[in-house]
Amino acid sequence: QVQLQESGPGLVKPSQTLSLTCTVSGGSITTTDYYWSWIRQPPGKGLEWMGAIAYSGSPYYSPSLKSRTSISWDTSKNQFTLHLSSVTPEDTAGYYCAREENYGVSHWGKGTQDTVSS
Repeated sequence: QVQLQESGPGLVKPSQTLSLTCTVSGGSITTTDYYWSWIRQPPGKGLEWMGAIAYSGSPYYSPSLKSRTSISWDTSKNQFTLHLSSVTPEDTAGYYCAREENYGVSHWGKGTQDTVSS
């Protein structure tokens, strides 16, 4: 059974870069047709898809966040990482990693709460 686990700092200051890592177990992130995504939910708001990295290593980004977002992977550790630069308090959210297939999200991590505050 595939499992995903997020890890992150919990607290980051404005203008800094938020870096989150998702560790995947029970399956390889290079398996064909899977996409490994980052999705967030600010307090009181809905889910926002931020971006993904494909089984080929190609990244995809939400147009609204593209200028501040970078997603990379480490296949030797079966991990993928989100970097969100120039954060503001509006980036405070629960951050989730997930596995996407053709029909949508099939597996979710438990999420990590990250706050932007000085």
